[in-house]
Amino acid sequence: MLPHLLFDFGGVIINIDYDRTLAAMRQLSRAGSAIEFTQAQQAELFDQLETGHLTPAEFRAGLRAGYELEASDEALDAAWHAMLLDVPAERLALIGELRRRGHQTALLSNTNVLHIGAINQQLATQYGFRQGIADVLDRVFYSQEVGLRKPGGEIFRHVLREMNWEPADVLFIEDSPQHIATARRLGLQVLYLTPPHTLTTALPEALRVFPAEYVPAV
Repeated sequence: MLPHLLFDFGGVIINIDYDRTLAAMRQLSRAGSAIEFTQAQQAELFDQLETGHLTPAEFRAGLRAGYELEASDEALDAAWHAMLLDVPAERLALIGELRRRGHQTALLSNTNVLHIGAINQQLATQYGFRQGIADVLDRVFYSQEVGLRKPGGEIFRHVLREMNWEPADVLFIEDSPQHIATARRLGLQVLYLTPPHTLTTALPEALRVFPAEYVPAV
């Protein structure tokens, strides 16, 4: 049986640079404050946005109040989106080829309505996609729509239930160690992507050795 593939989005399919948003937000702050948002951890404000408990307007208000930001809505959104880089065509081609071979595929992403809109627009402009990244996957699970986020185990269980997958049959591809740890605890196989490895360089070998765990060489 072919393994099912569960992809993270940022750092796996789309390139991400968190420092770009940190720098952009700092430039908007009267006091030069740094927002509490990194790959490893983040403030409650960002958790609330990613689980759909804040509207974009409430999020912007939280940024202004919490970090002394003075900026228009447009400037705040531009700074928030600065971390979003490109989606390489070869990664999309690989996912498409694996689906054609019979792999079931899904996305599990901690994200928010603002980033989803920006990425979908980018994919529409660059690749003509109509539904964003959902055009190349069987299912898409966004934290802000599910109301849960990684590294909590319940969002993984939600995906497994919805997809009717057994954990041992799933390969989870992710670049954040705290999310990898949860997946391992729940019995999923994992591919932990660390630089300089990418989806296209590491995933084929991980599939070749599955169900053994593949650890890319440093």
